[in-house]
Amino acid sequence: MPIATLSTDIGTIDYLSGAIKGQLLTAHPALNIVDVTHTLSPSNYQQTAYICSNAYKYFPPGTLHILIINLFETSPDKVLFAEYNNQYIICPDNGILTMITGAKPEKVYAVAVQPGSNIGTLHYTQTVAKAIGKILGGTSITDIGQPVNHIVEKYPLRSTIGTNWIEGQIIFIDHFENVVVNITREEFEEHRKGRDFKIEFMRGEVISSLSENYAAVSPGEKLAWFNASGLLEIAINKGNMAGLFGLYSYASEAAQSAAMHHKYFYQTVRIYFESQRLEE
Repeated sequence: MPIATLSTDIGTIDYLSGAIKGQLLTAHPALNIVDVTHTLSPSNYQQTAYICSNAYKYFPPGTLHILIINLFETSPDKVLFAEYNNQYIICPDNGILTMITGAKPEKVYAVAVQPGSNIGTLHYTQTVAKAIGKILGGTSITDIGQPVNHIVEKYPLRSTIGTNWIEGQIIFIDHFENVVVNITREEFEEHRKGRDFKIEFMRGEVISSLSENYAAVSPGEKLAWFNASGLLEIAINKGNMAGLFGLYSYASEAAQSAAMHHKYFYQTVRIYFESQRLEE
């Protein structure tokens, strides 16, 4: 049974997510549709890339990943179908594709959205559904869309590195308000070189060891570990790390609101190695 995932910023309080599924099932009744999320932030591509890239890798080859985010930044005159890791990513041409893949995929095709006087979300997704129906019916993507060499390209934030420190941006805060930072285990170990370290996330607040999981510390204690995505995560066992320490993800609506109301907040986390002074 073919699989299609659905990740959007449209929410779940109205009929749109259900209508899109109806379009897809009409195009191919045997399609197995899996919801990844419908609560993506339209403006936070970094968050979307984190969520989608880490979900997509667990799906089998041949999966069709439908992603709808910030659809009307410009008039959507085409849908991108990109072959990536033996799967398809289907999304608008607004930069989100390369945010997820890290580089422009070799095979990207544009399927034209039929012009109309009322090009809304369902007009766009009808094009997606029809194209998926044809692909699953045996039609080659080359007979449906045109290869494209130039697409909008945007790329994730990268950590910054100094002589004895590395600094990352907060890119995601989960349901439990654990904080994910864009520092990989590989980057950490490469610059650590076996040295002691201190993770500083606000003045006077540091973590100086890594844990295997949340239960490695007592309830109420801070911890740091590298989560299933391979990124640094700081948390409080049975606590609220982000809320307690005023941490916000980069480019999040909450951070923008805090800035507007002159609240003190943090969006970066810095790791100091060995005896480097906790300053700067």
